Amino acid sequence: MLSNMRDYLAAINEILINMGNDELEKAAGVAESRLGMSSLDSHGASHMSRFMPEGMRRAGLSMHRAASRFALKAQEGGEVPAYNALSEVTSACVTCHSGYRIR
Repeated sequence: MLSNMRDYLAAINEILINMGNDELEKAAGVAESRLGMSSLDSHGASHMSRFMPEGMRRAGLSMHRAASRFALKAQEGGEVPAYNALSEVTSACVTCHSGYRIR
């Protein structure tokens, strides 16, 4: 789980680098493949979710859904809407990390 979360952070960093280079299509690809709903199988989400409290599961699902929405906004090409959508991803991260710790 920690490895997944570290990869999520690295993916967000890669997204920001792509956005800064005006490569929204690349940012969208990273978001969907590493954070979005289509990334769930590669991260073993169904296996790990059984060990999470319900609120943590909801926060995680919210992050994955927000990442897929971001990918769509980034593909549309508008920087400001894409940044606004990306803030929904990071807000889900903040919400989860504010309430849960892995020991």
